[in-house]
Order: sequence, then structure tokens, then C-alpha cells
Amino acid sequence: MTSSLDTLPKIGAPATRALHDAGYTALRQLAGVPRADLAKLHGMGPKALVTLQAALEEHGLGLG
Repeated sequence: MTSSLDTLPKIGAPATRALHDAGYTALRQLAGVPRADLAKLHGMGPKALVTLQAALEEHGLGLG
């Protein structure tokens, strides 16, 4: 499954809401963001973080 840098990958609704509430609407915006910062968002769980990291890695990027 190839992800687009213009959208967020399919993660749970609480995690998606947490990202939107924090101003993140595209995968490219998450490149370099510290994993610990995202983990602090209400609704963001370990599974969502793994999914986001994997999606970024498809484009040669990653979380900070």
C-alpha cells in the first residue's frame, strides 16, 4: 500500500482527530516531528505512530 504525502494514512478516528486538532492534515507535515510530541496528543496510540512512521518511510522520511 503506497501512501500519499498529501493525505494522512488510515489510522483510528481518535488519532486522526488528534492530528487534525494539532493542525496536521497531510503526511508531509509529520516529517521530522518528534515521535514523543505526537505520542502526547490525546487519542494518539502506539499503533497509529507505527502506521505513520511506516507511511513516512515509504517516501524516505520519518518521525523525529
